[in-house]
Amino acid sequence: MHSYGLFVLFATLTILSPGPGVVLTLSNAVRLGWTGAVPGILGIASGAFVVAAVSATSVGLILSASATAFTVLKYAGAAYLLYLGFKSWRSDRFRTLQDVRPSRPSYRFLEAASLQFLNPKAIFFFLAVFPQFIDTAQAFLPQFFKLVASYAVLVILVHGSYALLANAAKGWLSSPKGSWLTAKVSGVTFAGFGLLMASATR
Repeated sequence: MHSYGLFVLFATLTILSPGPGVVLTLSNAVRLGWTGAVPGILGIASGAFVVAAVSATSVGLILSASATAFTVLKYAGAAYLLYLGFKSWRSDRFRTLQDVRPSRPSYRFLEAASLQFLNPKAIFFFLAVFPQFIDTAQAFLPQFFKLVASYAVLVILVHGSYALLANAAKGWLSSPKGSWLTAKVSGVTFAGFGLLMASATR
């Protein structure tokens, strides 16, 4: 395997960068506490694992080569992000954390995983990055699973840290003013990512 340490550094920086998954993790942590954010974090990690597996098959090649497939997936992902933005904007209006009725863990898991499934850029990330760290002189599958598993573990560690930070600040963030501001900021952020995805080109 070529430069495994470099892959870990590159993946960590990628995961640390703000994106829809980070916003969702922060939102769940503020509303439901650190433990409430865990199902979503696991969903994001699992989604990344599945997307990586898809990118290694002919499906990934089709999505990278077909303009139609790219467009369909792009707009589906954009629509989902806009939906999350609308839902976030209308949620927690001057309500405290205790007033929030938490969704089921399974729903939070699937909601987070969907962010990965409907993001064509995630597939292209794995298609473009993984080959750079694969030694063609060695067996492919062991290297592939090591990279994907490492990426998934990094997602859990990074998003878990984000959740801990948000949980530490939930005293203010769950106040009427903080709750209202969090809902608006997360709503606008999700919508912004959705619009960016809709305008993305390969």
